[in-house]
Amino acid sequence: MNVVEQPITDESFIQNLIPQKWPFVMVDTLFYFSTEKIISGFKIKKEDLFSSNGYFQGPGLIENMAQTVALHTGYSYFLKNQEAPTGYIGSIKKAEIIKLPKEGQELKTSVVILHDIMGVTLVKIEVECEGEIIALSEMKTVLAK
Repeated sequence: MNVVEQPITDESFIQNLIPQKWPFVMVDTLFYFSTEKIISGFKIKKEDLFSSNGYFQGPGLIENMAQTVALHTGYSYFLKNQEAPTGYIGSIKKAEIIKLPKEGQELKTSVVILHDIMGVTLVKIEVECEGEIIALSEMKTVLAK
């Protein structure tokens, strides 16, 4: 069920759903949410931590992926009126950076939840920029106790 009727772009609301704080925030929009999937957005700015020589670098794309998973957790806990736990990247099974996006472009990151058991979540991730897939990953995240 999609509980996001229109994109959520309120920066302070989004930042309250994830453990990261500025300047380490790599998501700024919630486009879609269901128990099995989330789609986030992120407009790349020159002052972003991972921007260099006009491009958003690979580590920033990986962090964007992980923060999209965190956004899924944070929003699901928000819907239950509970405080979200902190999570960590447990492992990255594979990550492929196909193309680096430029400053000023917007990322659209889709995360599909493959398994979620006892605080360990296995996900498949695609990052799009201007309709083109630019990065892929499979990641395992773990919630802190």
